[in-house]
Amino acid sequence: MTVSEKNIMNSDHHQFMELALIEAEKAFSANEVPVGAVLIDQERNILSAAYNQTISKHDPTAHAEIAALRKAGQKIKNYRFVNTTLYVTVEPCIMCMGAIIHSRISHVVFGTPDPKWGAAGSLYSFQNDTRLNHQPRITEGIYKDQCRQLMVDFFKEKRL
Repeated sequence: MTVSEKNIMNSDHHQFMELALIEAEKAFSANEVPVGAVLIDQERNILSAAYNQTISKHDPTAHAEIAALRKAGQKIKNYRFVNTTLYVTVEPCIMCMGAIIHSRISHVVFGTPDPKWGAAGSLYSFQNDTRLNHQPRITEGIYKDQCRQLMVDFFKEKRL
């Protein structure tokens, strides 16, 4: 990969993570844990954008990543997302990494790690388990401080 290709990719990462942060802010405003996700295809078209809604939907599976996958599946009429990239503000959990692997997402880009639930390098590293039939590539740390601060502010507000 050339320096120019890396710069374009890094620019894309920032652009799409900014959109994921907007989704996370929607969650924050809705009194949901502020996690946002955006799924794009290989041509950089947005397939879906979503945020956590576990509380409002009374659904423990209504994480931003799962909601983004459900929306994208309906849009493209498929459950496989080969050659796609998922941008998410917080490292995916075990459930979400399972869905990511099952759906064949090629690349996951996340903002801040989740040492308590993370399954993309913090607590577990599902992407490195060769016993599974798919291993997505992982990029972490895009807008890490902003993603982390949103979580810190949310839980600080909850404690007050």
